[in-house]
Amino acid sequence: MFGRRKKAEAEADRPDFFEDAETDAAEDDADAADYEDDYDAVTEVDGGPYDADDLESGADLTVGEVGTRLDLGSVLVPMPQGAQLQVEMAPDGSPQAVHLVTQHGRITVAAYAAPKSPGQWREVAGDLAESLRNDNATVSVESGPWGREVFAVTPNADLRFIGVDGYRWMVRCVVAGPSGGNTTDSELVATARAILRDTVVKRGNEPNPVRTPLPVVLPDALAQQLAAAHQQQLAQQQGGAPQQPAPQQPAPGPQGEQQPPQAPAQPQQRRGESGSAMQQLGR
Repeated sequence: MFGRRKKAEAEADRPDFFEDAETDAAEDDADAADYEDDYDAVTEVDGGPYDADDLESGADLTVGEVGTRLDLGSVLVPMPQGAQLQVEMAPDGSPQAVHLVTQHGRITVAAYAAPKSPGQWREVAGDLAESLRNDNATVSVESGPWGREVFAVTPNADLRFIGVDGYRWMVRCVVAGPSGGNTTDSELVATARAILRDTVVKRGNEPNPVRTPLPVVLPDALAQQLAAAHQQQLAQQQGGAPQQPAPQQPAPGPQGEQQPPQAPAQPQQRRGESGSAMQQLGR
């Protein structure tokens, strides 16, 4: 399991970290149930997410247990068979998120800065549940291999948020699928959990504030393709589109196969980690 030694040391430093904070008496029973300790029970997960610092020195992190991991800078994520990439760009043109689009739904893995002691996911899960309810979603908290998972039914999709605390990092996986296709025993959720078990986190030593997204860095081939597509769009807007589109570079897939990436997602206005959950990779 990820960072076992570091996690144990961190928990020893703050043994009361998981104790419930005092809650307002006006909270309803449903909200109180979201914070029951049973949801924080972590089973013995066979695999990761792994901390890159805990893996063998000099190991090729792009070689996963079942195929090739896609190096996105702060995370290395295995590519499921037949999956396509969808890149979400920030307004300034930098990559904001990379989605794995499968036949069953969309999976997004991202890493965030966190304190040395675990517990950030519990706080984030509470914020997500509240934000989703404010967006009129039907929300429940379920138990998964790494503890609590936030499940929400929205008009556009069923959403599942899976979080894992590491040493100075937190991984969040957002699973978006059609109505009824995102249950805990679905193919989509099984794929998402398999991806998490083989994900590697490269936290780095930068003193980032907690909950800050760790940077996404695209592979050179994909970055070049997106740059060419961006130039083509600019040329079209200016009325001078080239006669032939720039050649596209396929993204690496599992076992070295080539998977055609999807067009970049349109930039979205997004708030911070504590903002609207519907604006946080859940569309």
